[in-house]
Amino acid sequence: MRKHRLLLIMAISISIILTGCFQGEQSLEEMDPPQDAEAVDNDLTSSIQSEDSEGENEEVTESEETAEEKTVERELYLIDSNGMVASQTLELPIPESKEVATQVLEYLVKDGPVTQMLPNGFQAVLPADTEVLGLELEEDGTLIVDLSEEFTEYDAKEEIKILEAMTYTLTQFENVEQVKLWVNGHEQEVMPVNGTPIGDGYSRANGINVTESDNIDLINSKAVTMYFPAEHDDNQYFVPVTQHVKAENGDALQAIVDSLVDGPGYVTNLMHVFNAGAQLVETPNLQNGVLDLVFNENVLQDMDNSVISDEVMETLVRTLTEQQDVEAVNVRVENVEQLVNENGEAYSEPVTKETFLPSEKF
Repeated sequence: MRKHRLLLIMAISISIILTGCFQGEQSLEEMDPPQDAEAVDNDLTSSIQSEDSEGENEEVTESEETAEEKTVERELYLIDSNGMVASQTLELPIPESKEVATQVLEYLVKDGPVTQMLPNGFQAVLPADTEVLGLELEEDGTLIVDLSEEFTEYDAKEEIKILEAMTYTLTQFENVEQVKLWVNGHEQEVMPVNGTPIGDGYSRANGINVTESDNIDLINSKAVTMYFPAEHDDNQYFVPVTQHVKAENGDALQAIVDSLVDGPGYVTNLMHVFNAGAQLVETPNLQNGVLDLVFNENVLQDMDNSVISDEVMETLVRTLTEQQDVEAVNVRVENVEQLVNENGEAYSEPVTKETFLPSEKF
């Protein structure tokens, strides 16, 4: 009797244990968890899956954006294949400090960081191993540049080009007006190799790629820096050339435009971009910083579609905005309602040099 009762108790116990086990399995696999917990779990899983499936693309995108943010366009004046000083706009890393002027100088040094990005036909201008020891911007816009002793190791025939390249590169910053040179902590009144005078500072007023002619009346003419396009392989760029222009009727702006239309003269490596017969039909009018120019239809590249070539527009704007009080150029053509560029985009407002050049304060 006791034996039967004991067996019955054992059977019941085993049944209870097995039932509990089955219920435990059901609680893991079949029972719904609390609603809040389900929402958290699903969101978390969804988030992980989203990161797994899209993370790579997001990382690439962020990396690309970071790379874009870490570079900036700078205008460096280098030497082209014809020995002319000309600018190239290059993407430089954004410096950790704000010493952007130091950086552009470092990118003018031969065998320096610019080497791998030099366009075909171009070379750097400062002697190899030249170091920037210090910079100081004075209130009048004079930038004092202190360079190491290695700077003096250049060929005498390169002296003017070096001075022009440094000056034009540094005066791209709107608050730098002129450059004063020091070498190893000592002020320089003249350039150290061939004695080119620097005086109280060298500026764009001193000119660049200066061309002289025996037929020019230097007393009654004005030195003007004009920009003409040039090409090397597939690279098109603009070369600044300073030459004297005589205003026959006393209008200097008219004389400059006429000289641009005539072309670069004997500097044969530069392009003549104006069509034969192109000319102004009205006297240039300057008001509130905007220079208004009206040409005849011969200035157009495509008369049927009122297209003016990009080279013509850039030649005019680059050159004329170098003149005092000219901030923008408004080009019009007689009998044409709306001018467009080579892409068919309308010139709806005056064009400034910032359209073509990077610009930033020092």
